[in-house]
Amino acid sequence: MQLRTLAATFLILTAAGSAHADIGPAEKPDLKLGFIKLTDMAPLAIAWEQGFFLNEGLFVELEAQANWKVLLDGVVTGTLDGAHMLAGQPLGATIGYGTQADIITAFSMDLNGNGITVSNDVWEQMRPHIEDGSDGNPAHPISATALKPVIDQYRDKGERFRMGMVFPVSTHNYELRYWLAAGGLNPGYYAPQRGDTSGNIDADVHLSVTPPPQMPATMEAGTIQGYCVGEPWNQQAVFKGIGVPVITDYEIWPNNPEKVFGVTEAWAEQYPNTHLRLLRALIRAAHWLDENDNANREEAVKILSRSSYVGADEEVIANSMTGTFEYEKGDVRKVPDFNVFFRYYATYPYPSDAIWYLSQMRRWGQIAEPKSDDWYMETAAKVYRADIYKEAARTLIEDGTLKAEDFPDLDAENFARPHQGELIDGVAFTPREPNAYIDSFEIGLKGSQTP
Repeated sequence: MQLRTLAATFLILTAAGSAHADIGPAEKPDLKLGFIKLTDMAPLAIAWEQGFFLNEGLFVELEAQANWKVLLDGVVTGTLDGAHMLAGQPLGATIGYGTQADIITAFSMDLNGNGITVSNDVWEQMRPHIEDGSDGNPAHPISATALKPVIDQYRDKGERFRMGMVFPVSTHNYELRYWLAAGGLNPGYYAPQRGDTSGNIDADVHLSVTPPPQMPATMEAGTIQGYCVGEPWNQQAVFKGIGVPVITDYEIWPNNPEKVFGVTEAWAEQYPNTHLRLLRALIRAAHWLDENDNANREEAVKILSRSSYVGADEEVIANSMTGTFEYEKGDVRKVPDFNVFFRYYATYPYPSDAIWYLSQMRRWGQIAEPKSDDWYMETAAKVYRADIYKEAARTLIEDGTLKAEDFPDLDAENFARPHQGELIDGVAFTPREPNAYIDSFEIGLKGSQTP
């Protein structure tokens, strides 16, 4: 114990000297951070494996969590210092949807990384309604209109068509809902003001929560007919021969925000140096994952395949992490940006990211009453803390670890995330006018409507 304390003191003093003079030693060097077994937890694993945490004088224990609710509760109660989170979790907690807690994020962990998979039986029924490309394979992106005839058959038999997503405020929930609605299918509404948090009011497709690693087995058992999840659990369905990914979130919205690193606001205020040092380590890990055109991804795959991290076969993880994605067995396509950790300023917590999530919460009734445009702006600024990110980024530039061009102009407003493509339905995202954006959808709540 004494040797460990001496080593910790040495590393902390060394880190304090190597970083910007404004960052003192970590107030809390021993940390426990949570994650879910998904490939996009990679910045945490890499920060540990490459010694970036130690470089900052941080002794970090990474601990896999059973599900997103357990993970969030751990951060709120303090059993976890911080965690890999769904981008909507800090927002949902702050506005009081489900758990009430002031959670902030100053680090976006990645862009893209999800897919929507259906069972083999559903795919066979969808396939006649999908056009072929010039190579004879299905033309992508695949619209949810191809799913409508299948759902009609379920309805005619008096059965519900069920799909899984990972958490009510998850990217996966909103991406799945977005894809379904773009194809003319209503994914249902929430009515928390009436105590209905099922999200299935008026639903054509009934959505339910399933932890990510359990998705393939749940679909194979017939409990759900499809799901939206992060990797490697779409590729696992292909590997096991039980399902077909029909679309990736890159095809739904290129370079969409995905996960974040979250802490409580109180924790960040109590341990500001620790927080900045954590951010420095995570930014460096994200850079390592994308540098030299993803040259480190094969090594990352080997690391992530360990049971202590994701625990899936290397082959399955490599399918998406190394720039490809497999749809039907053998239908392997190049998707170089399926997982983005640093390119396109991926790590910056843009306010527009927060506003998109809040807009979808309102669209589907999780935010029961209309809010002013100013409310969306203020909530985004409270939760997505670019000011803290900028402080960490500046120290990495000043000590020569990274270059100024690796980041957006840190003196600019940086309101809207750049390098994003058009959403699949062609509806323009207008983050400065969130209410106009919400009202522009054919399916979804508008104005003062409540379900």
